Amino acid sequence: MAGDVLSQTEIDDLLSALSTGVVSAEDIQTEQKQKKIKVYDFKRPDKFSKDQIRTLYMLHENFARLLNTYLSTHLRTLVHIDVASVDQLTYEEFIRSLPNPSVISVFQMRPLKGNVILDINPNIVFSIIERLFGGSGQAPGKPRALTDIEEAITKRVISKALESFQEAWKQVVTIEPRLEVIETNPQFTQIVPPNDMVVIVTLQTKIGQTEGLINICIPYLVLEPIMSKLTTTFWVSSASTRQSLPEHINALQRKLERTFIPMIVELGGSTITVQELLGLTVGDVLQLDTKFEEDLLLRIGQREKFKCKPGLSGSKVAIQITEKLVEGDDNDE
Repeated sequence: MAGDVLSQTEIDDLLSALSTGVVSAEDIQTEQKQKKIKVYDFKRPDKFSKDQIRTLYMLHENFARLLNTYLSTHLRTLVHIDVASVDQLTYEEFIRSLPNPSVISVFQMRPLKGNVILDINPNIVFSIIERLFGGSGQAPGKPRALTDIEEAITKRVISKALESFQEAWKQVVTIEPRLEVIETNPQFTQIVPPNDMVVIVTLQTKIGQTEGLINICIPYLVLEPIMSKLTTTFWVSSASTRQSLPEHINALQRKLERTFIPMIVELGGSTITVQELLGLTVGDVLQLDTKFEEDLLLRIGQREKFKCKPGLSGSKVAIQITEKLVEGDDNDE
C-alpha cells in the first residue's frame, strides 16, 4: 500500500529523471502495459465500501460547488473546483505525500469525535491572499510559511469554507465544524496513529491561472458512528424526506408570503370601433358595461378572486372587499 502514494521528494526525483533522460517515457509506458499486481494486506482491510466511497464523492461534489460559489463571489475571479478522487489509505501515507511547508487546517466535526484535516496547496492559499489584497492572484515562485497577517486572513477564509462543508454534510448528519489550528509542517500534525485508516477527498482547484489540490483527510474513527448513513440509499431518501419536513414547509410558506403579486380592480369594459377610438379627444365620455351600484371585479395576478366596492380611505382611492369568488380548484386552498 505504501508504494501507491509518493512523497513530494519522490515525485521531484521522478520528474528530474524524466527531464535528464535517465528514465524515458517509453519505459514507463512499457511498465504500464505489464500485468499489475496489487498488494493486499489482510491485517489492514479496507474500511470503506464502494457504496460509502461513492456517497462521500457525491457529498463533496456538493461541497465543491458551494466552495466554488463562495470563492468566485469573494475573490471576483474565475474559480473552478472539482472532486478529483476519493481514496482510503493510512494516515502515514497521507502525511508523507504532503510537501513542507503546507497549509494544514485541523478542525472538528462536532458532535463527531476526533479531528479532520483540510490541506490546501500553498499556491492556492497565496493566490487567494493575493486577490484579497488587491493583486492579480499570482502565487509566489517559492513556497514559504505564512506570516501572522496572512494566517489571520487564511483562517477567516477557511472558516467560511467550513460553513459550505457543514451545508454539504446536512444530507447525512448535522455537524458544527470548528477550526482548531493551522500547521505548516506535516510531521507536526498527528491527529491519529500512523497506521489508522483515513479517507482522502481530493479537490482539483484552479483560481485564475493558479492550480493546486485541496485535500480533506477524514479518519475512520471520526466516521465510524455514522457509517450506516454513508450509503447512496440513505443519502437520497434523507434528501427527499427533508423536503416534507414541517420546518421546510414553513420556510417555503414564509418565502411565498413575502412574494409581491399585482392586484387589479376592473371598473368595467366597453366595445368601440377603431374609427371611434381614433376620434377620441379630451373630455369625451365612455359608457362602461358596469352599473354604478354593482360590485367591481378584483383580479389577483390573472385570476378573478374577489368582488369589491370603490371608495376613499383618507385622501386615497380604496376598495372594500364584499365577496370571495371560488372557482376550479380553489376549494383545495
